[in-house]
Parts: sequence; C-alpha cells; structure tokens
Amino acid sequence: MTTAPPPATQPEPLWTPGEDRVARAQVTRFHAWAAERHGAPAPVPGDPAASYAALHRWSVERLPDFWQAVAAWCDVRFSSPAEQVLADPGMPGARWFPGATVNYAEHALRAAEDPARADAPALLYVDETHEPVPLSWAGLRAQVGSLAAELRRLGVRPGDRVSAYLPNVPQAVVALLATAAVGAVWTSCAPDFGARSVLDRFQQVEPVVLFAVDGYRYGGKSHDRTGTVAELRAGLPTVRAVVHVPLLGTPAPEGTLEWEALTSAGAEPVFEQVPFDHPLWVLYSSGTTGLPKAIVQSQGGILLEHLKQLALHCDLGPEDRFFWYTSTGWMMWNFLVSGLLVGSTVVLYDGSPGHPDTAAQWRVAERTGTTLYGTSAAYVMACRKAGVHPGRDFDLSRVKCVATTGSPLPPDGFRWLHDEVAEDMWIASVSGGTDVCSCFAGAVPTLPVHIGELQAPCLGTDLQAWDAQGKPVVDEVGELIVAGPMPSMPIRFWNDPDGSRYRDSYFEMFPGVWRHGDWITLTSRGSVVIHGRSDSTLNRQGVRMGSADIYEAVERLPEIRESLVIGVEEPDGGYWMPLFVHLAPGATLDEALLDRIKSTIRAQLSPRHVPDEVIEVPAIPHTLTGKRIEVPVKRLLQGTPMEKAVNPGSVDDAGLLRFYEELGRTRG
Repeated sequence: MTTAPPPATQPEPLWTPGEDRVARAQVTRFHAWAAERHGAPAPVPGDPAASYAALHRWSVERLPDFWQAVAAWCDVRFSSPAEQVLADPGMPGARWFPGATVNYAEHALRAAEDPARADAPALLYVDETHEPVPLSWAGLRAQVGSLAAELRRLGVRPGDRVSAYLPNVPQAVVALLATAAVGAVWTSCAPDFGARSVLDRFQQVEPVVLFAVDGYRYGGKSHDRTGTVAELRAGLPTVRAVVHVPLLGTPAPEGTLEWEALTSAGAEPVFEQVPFDHPLWVLYSSGTTGLPKAIVQSQGGILLEHLKQLALHCDLGPEDRFFWYTSTGWMMWNFLVSGLLVGSTVVLYDGSPGHPDTAAQWRVAERTGTTLYGTSAAYVMACRKAGVHPGRDFDLSRVKCVATTGSPLPPDGFRWLHDEVAEDMWIASVSGGTDVCSCFAGAVPTLPVHIGELQAPCLGTDLQAWDAQGKPVVDEVGELIVAGPMPSMPIRFWNDPDGSRYRDSYFEMFPGVWRHGDWITLTSRGSVVIHGRSDSTLNRQGVRMGSADIYEAVERLPEIRESLVIGVEEPDGGYWMPLFVHLAPGATLDEALLDRIKSTIRAQLSPRHVPDEVIEVPAIPHTLTGKRIEVPVKRLLQGTPMEKAVNPGSVDDAGLLRFYEELGRTRG
C-alpha cells in the first residue's frame, strides 16, 4: 500500500471549535475533574490538541484509572461494588469489574426519575410522513415495566434469549429495554431480512420469545411480512411465545400474544442486577462467507463504553436530540438507543433514506430539532450528486454535529457538508465495528476537523497502525490494531465453546492484540485515516492499496453511481484488477468515460492503481447492512462455486452475484 508521507506543513483545518465550545464540552470538564480526582495529567492551557493527546495517553496507559473515572463521572450505579476494575488485561478474555452488578436498562430509564423530565420526550418516532410522534420518559418507563413483568410471567429468566423481527420503531426500544431489565439477552433483525437470513442468526442463539411485526412501510409502499414470520415460527422450535406487533394493522395470528396487552399495565420496572460481564445482546457479523458470527457483548461493558462515547466523544446530554439513520439489523441501532443513557431524546426514523426525495433525512433532522445527526458516507455522497442543498432548504440551526460511518467519508463529502449544511459545522467521520459496538476513532468536540480524516483515536482505545512485522508506524499505512482491551469487546461468540472462532477472528495474526482488518494511517498530528478493509487488499506490483482510495476517486465522476474494485491473484502468478461500475441513469460506458476513469485514477492516485478492465454492472452487491461485498466477489472471480464463496442470505440481492460467478467461470 502507498505510504502517506509526513505533512510538509500543517494543513489548514476545515473547522476548528471556538473557545466557548471547547470550554463547554463534557470532555473538557471531565479532563479537569479526572486530573483532580483520578490522576490524569493536567489539561494544557489554551491547547485543546495537546490536552486531548495527554488525556488519551493516560487513558490507555492507565486503563483501570480511566475506566474508574468514567464510571464515577457518568454516575454508574453498581448495586454491588467491584473487587477491582481490570482483573485480567489479557486479550481475549479481559475481566472487567469482577464482583460488580449492574443493569443497563436501569441506566437507560433513569431520566424518567426526574419529575421535571417525566413528560419530556424520550423517543421521537418518525415514519415516511415525517411527522414526529413523541413517547415520554414516563410513558417509556411504564411500557418497559409492564413488558418486563409479562416476560417474567412467560418464564423468561436471566440469560434466556429474546429475539425481535422489528423495524426501527418505539416497540423495538421498549422490547430491548424490557429484555435487559429481566437480565435476558436481546437479539434483533430488520424486517427487510428474508427468513433464511434471520434463521441463520436466530437459530444459533435459540430464543424463547419472538417479537414480530406484520409488515413495514418503505419507499411509500407497504411490505407484508406475515408469511416470513410464519417461516420463522416454524424454524425456531425453542420459541415459547410470539408477540405480534401490528404495524400494518393486521389481527394477531393464532397462538400469538398482542403487543398492546403486554405493555398497557404501566408497572414500575424491576431491574435484575446482573454481573458486569452478563450478556446484554447478540450482534451478528455480515456472514458473507458462512454463518454470521454471533457476537456477545456484556451489560456492563456496553454501558461503560457507550456512556464514554456518547457523553465525552459525542458531547450528548439531556438537552440533545440524537438521530442516526439506521435499522435494527445494524449495530448503530443499538448505539442510537444508548442515547437514552445520557438522557438525550432519541429520534427513530423508520423508512427509506430517500423518500419522498433524496433530502428526506435532512427533513427529519429539521422536524425533530436534531442536535447530533448521524448518517452514512454513502448518503452524504448521494446528496452531493443529487444537488441537495440542506442548509438552504431546511432549518438545521440546532444541528451541532453531522456524523458519518459505514465507510470512510471521502474528502468531497467533508467539503460538501461544510459548504452545503453550515460552515460552522462539526463533521465527525467515525470508524469502529459491530465487533465492539462502538468506535475506535472519530468524534472529539474539542479538536479541529481536517478533510478526509477522523479527528483522533477514542479515549481508552489503544489504537495503533502496525506494519507486517508487527511494529507501530506513524504517517504510514498499517493494520488497525487495538493493543489494549476495551470493555465492549465480545465476551465470547455464541456456540464457540473453546473460543477458537473468536481468537481466529481477531488474534491470529498478532497474538495478544486485536487486529480489526482495516488499513489505517495514524498521522503525526494525531488524526486517523481509514483506507478500507485489509482482508480485501489490492496488491499491484508489490504495492498494497486500499479499495476506499479508488472508490473515492472514481465516484467523484457524475456518471458513476457506485463502484467495486477487486484484486485477483491468478494461478499462473498473474494479478488481475477489474473495476466494476454501476452507472448513473443516462450514462454510457463509452471510450470517453473509460478514459476519464483511468486518467482520474492515474492523476489522483497513481498509475499502479489503474484497473486492468472497467466492466459495467447493473448494480453493486452489498451486505444486509449496506457494505460493499468484496471478499466473496473475489472468491467468485477466482472460480470458487457460489455455494462455497458466499452465504446468499447475507446479501441484499444475491442474484447480482451470478454475474461474477459466471465471469470467474469463463475466465478460468
């Protein structure tokens, strides 16, 4: 991969927070308090960058002190105290807060205990009409209390699994919190997942309860899911109770329970106090090349990690409204719900990101008074291509931060947000993973924003870039390594009794540290650049490169809607690097466009990045959470049969893969 040279001069930031903003930020106040009470280094007067660097260094060198400080600052309620903070720092298997007991749902609902906030909205639900519907803190707490009592009556006990086939609606939040209150283990899939994809996930964890919707609305249309739910019921023999959530208004099928009947009693919730490392939920990897990994994260680990992220990095509190476009099949939904932990109002949008027009998400942000708006880099670039003008057409005066994830935000995305939303806009490109349900690097409210860069590694995250010999590098591209444990790292994978699948996933290449599978650069200024997945690395003439760099260059061209680049090692020692392009409506892959694609890559990257072929395709395949599928396509192009190369249930449109399979067969 190309080496990023050290900057000759300090580049001008796109945005710098003002002194007032820095002073008001929670991370600033936390730093001063932690220096006074927990041994953190003193802040550097007048130098937020040096202050954050010192705080970060302390947070990773003194992990127990840092996490003890976070727990105290965020007023974590341990019903039993911990014997120590970090009993075993080894990875995998780090042991956090042994002896402590806690409950995630108790913390998510504690804002309701304040009489002044009881009637304020905990949730704002928005469908494709874009009219917000509030659910108050008191109302949310009452529904959770009622449902938790009903789950107990159904025999649900701590450690039992509760599954949900629901969209991003208030019922999903209530069901998650009721599950956590009981000490059961939550797991969810979005209703655009087909039956096979859901069963690949839920069958692994053997749920005892299934919450299921009758259908959902998307893109102005209703989508019936009653047939799929019947398949799920047939394929999940461990399910003892099915709860019908009638979003489309259909009557409850025979043998199911009605949502309304389970949530209307208004009981005071009872919170099961569970060990810190007790399972909270199961998330799933994309599962493109086999069964999805069933990733188990703990009540205490998620509680602490999300409090840190939301309070210190996102700077969220009770006055904020937190909106992230997501679905229940993506970890960002779990992260969004955790906005309740800091007392923020959480905005749930259930619908198409582009209905009735591309500007839909900005309209939702306006109508809900969103203060932190999160979306995907792909949506930002789609708005740019569609000529959307959010700052001109919507009142976004309350939005203090636009955050993006899912893929690296290209430089043009930074410029567009700055020019078309607001010049005084904190733009937070963040990067993490389902594996930790959090961010490794991203938002810091006190630091400047540089085009194409994530602001800094997150506190408590010992983020490093390593070369092939396992040595840390700066201003060079390397493997993304986390050299110390994080509380939200998986406590295990489900059905992985000896831990071998867990170890193989992150600890095989560099034992004892977490290798995530991304290429990154840590700059000498302390910022981070993400270059794409290292498991789908391109390697031309011995030079490694990330696919994200190519996507960024090619997709600036108005004729290219999306692209996919693959590097294929061939049996004869050759190397074939095709670029597949999905064209915008009306565009044609003629010689002129072909020349522009190649000259753009040659000029902006290097001659070695120029693909061997440019091939038009009807669309680019993605995982169910919207990530481009690279490794399975590479396997297909190498001649691997479809059934061995990819799990079709993990792909948004498995039919698209037939083209690559046929191409691999004919080339072979």
